[in-house]
Amino acid sequence: MTETALIVGSSGIVGNNLARHLVGKGWQVHGLARRPTAIEGVLPVAADLLDPAALRTALAGLRPTRVFVTTWMRQPTEAENIKVNGTMVRNLLDAVSPAGSVEHVALVTGLKHYLGPFEAYGKGVLPATPFREEQPRLDVENFYYAQEDEVFAAAARDGFGWSVHRPHTIIGYAVGNAMNMGTTLAAYASICRATGRPFLFPGSAMQWNGLTDITDARVLARQLEWASTTPAARNEAFNIVNGDVFRWSWMWPRIAGWFGLDAAPFPGQGTPLEQQLADAAPIWADIAGKHGLVEPDLGRLASPWHTDADLGRPIEVVTDMSKSRKLGFLDYQPSDESFFDLFARLREERLIPQ
Repeated sequence: MTETALIVGSSGIVGNNLARHLVGKGWQVHGLARRPTAIEGVLPVAADLLDPAALRTALAGLRPTRVFVTTWMRQPTEAENIKVNGTMVRNLLDAVSPAGSVEHVALVTGLKHYLGPFEAYGKGVLPATPFREEQPRLDVENFYYAQEDEVFAAAARDGFGWSVHRPHTIIGYAVGNAMNMGTTLAAYASICRATGRPFLFPGSAMQWNGLTDITDARVLARQLEWASTTPAARNEAFNIVNGDVFRWSWMWPRIAGWFGLDAAPFPGQGTPLEQQLADAAPIWADIAGKHGLVEPDLGRLASPWHTDADLGRPIEVVTDMSKSRKLGFLDYQPSDESFFDLFARLREERLIPQ
């Protein structure tokens, strides 16, 4: 039987890569977004998760066997994040419920499950690293918990299985994504090369010197497929990272070298990208014009605030992968190659200069 996937957030960094992966596996794939982007082999569904009536109409006639929730909407406060993002998941699962076809729902959240929401990020009493799935929720309001609870409630009502996936910083191809470190660093490096500015690590001494890990969007896509079709993975939460660890003091010169740059010496404290790129929008527009790039709006490519948050953390963040390894998910991805593959794809798509 051909699996039928409904990917919610198909235009984003996770949904885009998941859609391409599942199409390659022969799945029938429906991609839902407010403004779906064209992805070969994906049937677009335009819908707003905050409009229940329109959502039910958009999904009428669809009978997905697997639903992948890969989207969220950032709000000014965590209370609003909880209200809006919990409502979106609830509206979605209510809309697909009448078809009775759903066998599994996979929810993608992230390491803020362990680190806390934006308003309390990395503060207070945090679980010890490496983070493990059995560590309890933090005693703080968190929209990830609200999303999980909506999935759990719908699963109890409708009888489907579920999985929760907690990636670290996701590296992968997407345009217009709100949290995209890989493309942000590619744009930053391209600006440094064009202007002669130093390629300066923007983060903290802890991130420069300490161990960390990342998540390739392609590895996450494979784990999502695996968990949704593997009985042993039913009703479980999983961390998902590449499987290696590194220090930014090692990675930064490698990224610089890919762009033909020398990495600037680390000054001992961070120089945030929001500060470094404050004047960069017209510079990028000029670079795009000179090189015939397809996206002259730097805001569509770079999200300095997110990269600053990740690279500015004062704590070491490392993620344990034992749980899914024991159940049979053994995929591995070298993290430097995650960046290099992305940079090559961005050049191929004429999003950064040659």
